[in-house]
Formats: sequence, structure tokens, C-alpha cells
Amino acid sequence: MNTPPTRLLIHGASGRMGQSLLRLAAGQPESLQVVAAVTRRSPAQRVVEGVPHFAASELSGAPVFDVAIDFSLPEGFDPILALCVERGVPLVSGTTGISAVQQQALELAASRIPLVWASNFSLGVAVLADLVERAAAALQGWDVDVVESHHIHKKDAPSGTALTLGQAAGSAGADVHYASLRAGDIVGEHTVQFTGMGERIELTHRATHRDIFARGALHAARRLAGRAPGSYRVRDLLD
Repeated sequence: MNTPPTRLLIHGASGRMGQSLLRLAAGQPESLQVVAAVTRRSPAQRVVEGVPHFAASELSGAPVFDVAIDFSLPEGFDPILALCVERGVPLVSGTTGISAVQQQALELAASRIPLVWASNFSLGVAVLADLVERAAAALQGWDVDVVESHHIHKKDAPSGTALTLGQAAGSAGADVHYASLRAGDIVGEHTVQFTGMGERIELTHRATHRDIFARGALHAARRLAGRAPGSYRVRDLLD
């Protein structure tokens, strides 16, 4: 018996991540169907390559969907979270810069819907975070440093991913230090270094293409559909 494709609403569809999500989802018609692409401004075309487009002001009129994927701006985050809670459907969000109040709203929403918010949707980074936590637990007393490199236009430092990796080590009791480099067009590189007396371990992830983040978000959306309410991490959805 064939399983119908997961119906997606892409929120923030005009952005770089939104465009990647639309392109990659179109290549997986057997498992994914974008039923709504939502943009901040009114769309120039109502249907683009078979996908209905809506302005953010029209969000409440979006058709039935199974999962929403949100890569928008903090000012657009509240309406998509509210719509998912109202309809009882999962939310995958990578919107950064959300406020403490919005973070609290996420936590409350997790009691009613399954959701995942992450600063990085790379599946490789999800595995790296798990390895970091395990290494920190096994290497008590070692120095732990997170070294991250990004392109010259990235303003925040340490990166959100570096902080996530640091939190993974910190959850095992490590005292974490950070170092940041901004140079050229580096997509993203993160190394977690564990240093003991006479020995050192380095766990590294290098991103060479931004599509990895969109692929990870689509993977998370497929795995989140049908789950019980709760707040999930990307690494909870690997299998």
C-alpha cells in the first residue's frame, strides 16, 4: 500500500532557505507535496510550478497541510506557530533571533503539537552533537573548545551551531570555550576539540553547500509527521 506524500506548507518561501526547500521538495514528489508557499509580501503569481503561493497576511486561508516548515523572520514567527497549534499540526522551524517570549511560546506549544526548532538542520551536525555529548561525558576534566569558521558576512559569533555544540558538551559537565573566524565564503565549519595531557581529539563538521540545511529540514518534516506532541531535536529524528 502506497503512503501518500507529506503535505508541506513552506513559510518564508521567498528567502534563500525557502527557495531551496521548494526546489528540493519538487524533486521528491513521491514523498513530499508543497501545498502552500507563504511569502512576506503579496506574490506576483498565485501559482508557480504547480505550488499555490500566499502572502503572510493570508496565512489563515492556507489549505490543509501535514507539516509546516518555517524559515522566516522573528516578526513572522508568531502567526505560523499559532496556526500550527490551532490546526494541531507539527512545526519545523529554523527561524533565528526569536525572543525569550517567543521561546516560551514554543515551549507551551510543544504540549499540544510536535515541533522542532534548531539553529542548524544538517544531519551531520545532529550526529556531531551526539558524539560531542558522549565524548564530554567520557572525558571528564579535559579542556573543551569549539572553533567555528564562517563567511565574512556572518555577524553573530559564536554561531548558533557552535553554541548548540557547546550546550551538548556542557550537558555532560564540560566547561566550554569558543573561538570564531570570519573569512571568505566559508559555508560553515565547526570543530570541537577535547584536549587532555599528551593527547587531543578533534570532531569536525564541514558544510560545503547550503542545501544540506534544507535537506535536513525536509527530513525532519517527514519524521515529525504523526509524532506525539513534544519538543524534538534533529538528532531525535535521524531514524
